[in-house]
Amino acid sequence: MSGKNHIALDLLGVVLIVFIAYLLQDFIIPLLFAIILSVLIYPIVQFFESRLCFNRIISITIAIIIFSAIIFLVFALISMQFEEIMSKSSKYYIQIKQKTIPLFAQMEHDLGVSSKDIVGNNKLEVKEIVKQNSNKIIPFLTKSGGVLSDFILSPLYMFLFLLYRNFLVSFIYKATSGFYNKAKTRQILSELYKVQQNYMLGLVSVMAIVGLLNSIGLLILGIEYPFFFGFLCSLLLLVPYIGIIIGSILPALIALATKDSYWYAVGVIGIFGFIQFIEGNFITPKITGNKVSLNAFASILSIVLFSMLWGIPGMILALPITASLKVVFDNTKNLKVIGFLLGEAKEKYFSSKAKYRLKIWNKIRLQK
Repeated sequence: MSGKNHIALDLLGVVLIVFIAYLLQDFIIPLLFAIILSVLIYPIVQFFESRLCFNRIISITIAIIIFSAIIFLVFALISMQFEEIMSKSSKYYIQIKQKTIPLFAQMEHDLGVSSKDIVGNNKLEVKEIVKQNSNKIIPFLTKSGGVLSDFILSPLYMFLFLLYRNFLVSFIYKATSGFYNKAKTRQILSELYKVQQNYMLGLVSVMAIVGLLNSIGLLILGIEYPFFFGFLCSLLLLVPYIGIIIGSILPALIALATKDSYWYAVGVIGIFGFIQFIEGNFITPKITGNKVSLNAFASILSIVLFSMLWGIPGMILALPITASLKVVFDNTKNLKVIGFLLGEAKEKYFSSKAKYRLKIWNKIRLQK
């Protein structure tokens, strides 16, 4: 088979995989979440099995119950706090409108655009918006592949993955016997496990640190509900790069509504942006280290592509999936170049022309 035909078949295979991934997303997405979360709670299962000598089924059940209870508690606290904020939405709207009237008046004068064309005549009542869109929200929650169905299916898949883990590993050995020997497969599985575990544990640690820093920043500015907004924004780190930007909008609006100066809202966005910079350049690299070694370009590109494929769940799954693919690429001879492209660029690839010329000049001078 010629090289051109081989490339054409490879491209056709990629297109087919993407098409199947899109077509079966309602099945694949909860399955992938279950795999990643199974890696997260596996140490708990192992603790109950080895240290407390519990039966495997009992150990898995207890671990999933603990995990589900923590998730439920977090969402219950968010829901209660958000309900309180929603009850003040009309008050906040009036306060924001009073402070933005001068800005809109200036826009009317300079641009000839009516303020009614921008904000409309209706009151901003969050509860009314929810009621009006309930016919869209309920199907989204209950349809196949929706939030509630995923919430039910993922723990079930987690239970089965953890219960049949040895059997599934044996299957992988048999399925990859034509490509890798058993030792190589074991090495790849070990690397995949470490990548996912480091990513998830690192993400939880980063969320806690960023949430605390956000809260301190909001406390210094005197913004209402500092810990709620601080940790809510940190939870949105599940959506890399974009989440913290979205999370800063609501506290900025609250600052605009409750403070005398516009600069408080600017300060909220500035603090969150600064914390995002610290998180991306110091906190995350320090905690996760080189275990999830994706460069920024590959990370952003994967988020964009997976969001196009699966929406918000795709944005959340983008980095762990891409990191896993990099492990496979790095251990496959014909795909190592793709693994190199996804990896972190070393300092030598960022050398400036001036440094390069200086290096050449020094070599010439030494030769003379």
